[in-house]
Amino acid sequence: MELAYVCEWEKRPKSTHCPSIPLVCSWSCRNLVAFTTDLKNEDDDKDVSHMIHIIDTEHPWDVYSINSGHSEVISCLEWDQSGSKLLSADGDGHIKCWSMSEHLVNSWESILSSSLDGDPIVALSWLHNGVKLALHVEMSGSSNFGEKFSRVKFSPSLTLFGGKPMEGWLAVTVSGLVTVSLLKPGGALLTASESLCRLRGRVALADIAFTGGGNIVVAATDGSSSSPVQFYKVVVSVVSEKCRIDTELLPSLFLRCTTDPLRREKYPAVTHLKFLTRENSEQVLLCASNQSGSIVECWSLRKEGLPVNNIFQHRSPVVGEKQPTILKWRILTTTGDLERVSAVALPKLPISISNTDLKVASDTKFCPGLGLALGFHDGSIQILHRLSLHTMGVFYGSSSSSSAQRPGDESAIKRQRTGAPGLHFKALQFSWTSLALAGVDNHGKLHMLRVSPSMGQMVEMNTTLRHLLFLLEYCMVTGYDWWDVLLHVQPTMVHNLVERLHEEYMRQNQALQQVLATRILAVKASLCKLSTATAARACDFHAKLLLIAISSTLKSLLRPHVLNNPDKSPGDRLTEICAKNTDTDIDKVMINLKTEEFVLDGPPLQSLQQLIQWVGDFVLYLLANLPNQGSMVRPGFGFMRDGASLGMLREMLVMIRIWGLLKAGCLPTFTATSDNQDSMQLLFRLLTKLWLCSRDDGPGQDPDESLIDECCLLPSQLLVPSMDWLPVNDGVIVKLQGKHPLRLQFGKASSLPGGGTTAPLEAFTRCPGSQKMDNLRCVHMGVCPTEESKACTRCGCVTMLRSPNKTNAMKQWEQRWIKNCLCGGLWRRIPPTLT
Repeated sequence: MELAYVCEWEKRPKSTHCPSIPLVCSWSCRNLVAFTTDLKNEDDDKDVSHMIHIIDTEHPWDVYSINSGHSEVISCLEWDQSGSKLLSADGDGHIKCWSMSEHLVNSWESILSSSLDGDPIVALSWLHNGVKLALHVEMSGSSNFGEKFSRVKFSPSLTLFGGKPMEGWLAVTVSGLVTVSLLKPGGALLTASESLCRLRGRVALADIAFTGGGNIVVAATDGSSSSPVQFYKVVVSVVSEKCRIDTELLPSLFLRCTTDPLRREKYPAVTHLKFLTRENSEQVLLCASNQSGSIVECWSLRKEGLPVNNIFQHRSPVVGEKQPTILKWRILTTTGDLERVSAVALPKLPISISNTDLKVASDTKFCPGLGLALGFHDGSIQILHRLSLHTMGVFYGSSSSSSAQRPGDESAIKRQRTGAPGLHFKALQFSWTSLALAGVDNHGKLHMLRVSPSMGQMVEMNTTLRHLLFLLEYCMVTGYDWWDVLLHVQPTMVHNLVERLHEEYMRQNQALQQVLATRILAVKASLCKLSTATAARACDFHAKLLLIAISSTLKSLLRPHVLNNPDKSPGDRLTEICAKNTDTDIDKVMINLKTEEFVLDGPPLQSLQQLIQWVGDFVLYLLANLPNQGSMVRPGFGFMRDGASLGMLREMLVMIRIWGLLKAGCLPTFTATSDNQDSMQLLFRLLTKLWLCSRDDGPGQDPDESLIDECCLLPSQLLVPSMDWLPVNDGVIVKLQGKHPLRLQFGKASSLPGGGTTAPLEAFTRCPGSQKMDNLRCVHMGVCPTEESKACTRCGCVTMLRSPNKTNAMKQWEQRWIKNCLCGGLWRRIPPTLT
C-alpha cells in the first residue's frame, strides 16, 4: 500500500473541523466519497454543526460541505446502488435522503426524511435492487465477458408490479426496532417500524445483509462480548397500501474469545460487527477490544446434520427420509492479539470464492476483493485475507511514502511505526474494485491509498497488465467508475492496455459491442491521458464520442416517407447506400437517396447549425493535417485508418448537403480563397479518397501521393480552423505518476502542484486571451465567460449550466447530457474564472 494524496482543512480563525464520534465514511460506485465532521465554534462550545462533506476523488479539494441539519452526531452514511443518492442517520433517530441538485456532484439537497424521535440509528442500508454479479478469476482468460462476470440469481428486497425493484431503506435503532421506509412511484414515503424480537433489548452494534430469496438479515449485539450476537430474518411486504414487517429469530453465536479461559475477561466489548459482504448473510466478522488491544474473529453459518437419539436409530428407515439438519455458526478463523482496532473496511468487489477461483487467484497473485482492512490506534493499517485472516499487507502511517509490506515479513511488522503520535484512522472505505482505500483520520484529514492488485508480491509486468485489464473490463460491463484502476497504470503500460482492451472488446458478440461502444472509448481516453506519448489519442477518442452522438442525433431527425414501410429506417438506408457508393461526387451519391425522407422544417435545421459546423470544421481539419501525420502523433491521427468513423463523416456530409438545399442557413461556413469554390464538394471528394484507403471490407493501404498533394493544397483553398480540443485534465490522476504523495487542501484548487517536466502537447495549450469553448454545444463563450458553467469530473469537458437555446431540437440535444457527460462522467459546477 502507498499513500497517493492527503487533503486537509484550511485553518480558520473562529471555527475548526473535528471528527465526529463515531466518524463515518462511504464510497459510491461513481467514485464519490462522503464523510462527516463536526464544525465547532471556538467561542461557543455548544455551537456545533454536523457536517457532511462530498468529494469526487479526481478533484478532492472541490469539497461540497452540507450543514446536514441533524441535531445529533451522524452515525451512518450510505450510498445507493447508482451512486446518486445518499442516506444519513443520526443519534436522534432522524434519517435524511440527499440527492444531487441539477445533477451536479458539488450541489446536494435533502429530498426525503423519516424519523424515530429519540431512538439513535445504529445500522442503515438501502433495500437491495436484485442486481448481483459474480467475478470469476478462473475465467479471467476467457474471451467472453459473460463467463468472466456472471449474473447471479438474486431477488430484490421488495418488488412493484411487474417485478420492478422498489426503492427504500431499512434502519436498526439502539432500542431494538427495525424501521423501513419505502419510496412509492409517486414520490410519497411509506414507513413502518417493528421490534426485532418480542423481548426488546439494547442494540449497540448492528449490520444488515441480504439473501438471494429477497429476505433481509440483521445481526445485532448489545456491545458486551459475554452476550450473544443475535441474528434476525426480516421480511418486508406491502399489504393494502401499508408497509408490513415480519421478523424471525435465527441461530445466534457467542464469541470464541469469551469461551477461552485465558481471554474470557480480556476483551470485554464488541467494537465492530460486519457481514463480510452485503449479499452474504452467512459470514460475519466480529472484533472485540479492550483499552489497548483487539481480537478479530470470522464466523460462518453452516448446515449440519442433527444427531438422532439411539432409541430412534434401530427402527426401519422410511424410503426418501433424510437426516434432519440444523443451521449452526462455526468459527472459520481468528487472529492473535492485535493493537486496538479503530476502523474496519470490507471489500465491495464481488469476487467468487469457490475453491477453483481462490486457487487461480492465489496462483496468479490476484488479491482485489480478497482482503479486508483494519485500521489501528497506532496509525497503521493491515490488510487481512477475508477468510483466513492472515496478513496480506501493512501501511505504517501517512508520513511514510512507501509503506508496503509483503505477506510473511514478520520483521517489518515489528519495525518502529512512522505515523505521527496519536494519528489514526477513524473511518476506512474500499473503492469498488478494491484498488484504493480512503481513510479519514482523527484530525479530519482525508487520505487516499493505493492498494496493489498483487499486494506487493513480485509479479511480471504481463501479470499486472492482465489484472488491470480484468478490472477495467469489469468496470466497463458494470458502468462503475474506473478511477481507482488508473491509480496503478504507469505511462509505459498505457499503449498495451489500450490495445488489449480493444482486442477483448472485438471478441464480444455484436449486441454487446453496441452496448459498450461509447464506454470503451471513454475508458481508452482516460488511459491515454496518463501518458504524453498517447495524449493525442485521447483527443481522438473524445472527438469520436462527439461524432457518434452528433451522427445519431442528425439521423434521428429523418422520418420514413411511408409510415408503415417495414423496410430499414432512413438512417440505416443512408449508411447502406453510402457504404456501397464509392463515387467521389457528393451530388451523384444524393441521387440514390429518397430525398423526401430528408425534408425537415427550417427551425430545427437552423438551431443545429453549430453541430453541423463542427462536422464541417472537423473534416477540414482532418484532411488538412493528413500530410503532417508523421512520427509525432497529433490529434486526428486515429481517424486516418478508422474506416467506420470516416464513413460516418461521409454520411453526414451527404445529409448536410441535402438539408442545405432546403435551408441554406444550416450549411457550415468556410472561408475560401475563391468565390466559386464548392467547399462541400471538395471536402467530400478528398474524404471519400481517404475512406477508400481504410475501408473495413478491404485491405488497408496508405493514402496515395496525389491525395496527400491535394491535402497539402487545402490550406491555400480554405481557411483551416484551429480545433478546440478538450482542456488539459485538471484532476489529480495525472499528477500521481510519481511515488511521492500529494499534499492538498480542501477548498483550494491552487494546492494541486504543477505537472511533470515534459512539455504539454501543442493541442492542449491555451493562451490567456483565447476564446473559451462550450464543448457540448460547440459554441464559443467568449474570452471571459460570465455564464455559470459545469465541467465533467472525468474528461474535463466544459459546457454552460443554463441553456441559451429556445428550439426543441437543440433542447433535445442538451437533455441527452443533463445527467452525464459524453464520456459518462458526472458534472461539477465550476466558477466563471475556471471556465
